[in-house]
Amino acid sequence: MDITIKQEQVGQECKLSLTGEMSIYSVTELKPRLLAYLHENQSVLFDLTEVSEMDTAGIQLLWLCHQEAGKALAIAGISSAALEAITLLRLERQFNLQPV
Repeated sequence: MDITIKQEQVGQECKLSLTGEMSIYSVTELKPRLLAYLHENQSVLFDLTEVSEMDTAGIQLLWLCHQEAGKALAIAGISSAALEAITLLRLERQFNLQPV
């Protein structure tokens, strides 16, 4: 399944709404697109509420984005699938999410 990105500018912040699977099947295509958004904007907000699946490849990409952007990256919303994957690896604190 493909993943789509909807971009919305809110002042100097770029909100990216991702829809679909963040998995080994989509991260190769997704990585350069997300890194370009990070390099083009001062602040990026990820909305993951429509992410239907996230595996370790998706988490690795999310972590790479987090490392590239530093404090300029935030997660606004998160789906149960994404939260489950992040929680399984105990990365809630690293992504500034509330523990479940």
